[in-house]
Amino acid sequence: MATVELRFSAQPEHVRTARLVAAAVARRAGVDEAVLDEVRLAVGEACSRAVGLHRSHGITEPVSVVLTEEEKAFSIEVGDGVPGPGSDSAMPGAHGASGGPDEAESDGGEDEMGLAVISGLVDDVEVRSGAGGGTIRMSWPTALAAVHP
Repeated sequence: MATVELRFSAQPEHVRTARLVAAAVARRAGVDEAVLDEVRLAVGEACSRAVGLHRSHGITEPVSVVLTEEEKAFSIEVGDGVPGPGSDSAMPGAHGASGGPDEAESDGGEDEMGLAVISGLVDDVEVRSGAGGGTIRMSWPTALAAVHP
């Protein structure tokens, strides 16, 4: 299992670099060429969301992106340092999913819109939030998985 880890300061200009790295690693891992634009867009949305959360919450630690090549899949985890409500559990929504309307408004509609875009681009997506921050995990099948179901 090959892994590439990228950390960048929460600046919008670094999102483009993350997208380019993700597309290059996905191509090398064997993700179908027709899906690479979806990978690039989904990573861009996830990283933009993490950058926005860091900036709006005054977090100075870097955004993390972990790209993992497995036997039959390629996965990307984009992590932010914004503590979520409650304990560390998988949830289908954003950081404010269990909060009230004020909390949802403070994170903005852009957060929910970004998650909706990611869900539309990626079939296998998981959003987690806990005390240590949030993670969006996305995965795609590789060419090897398509040949050997």
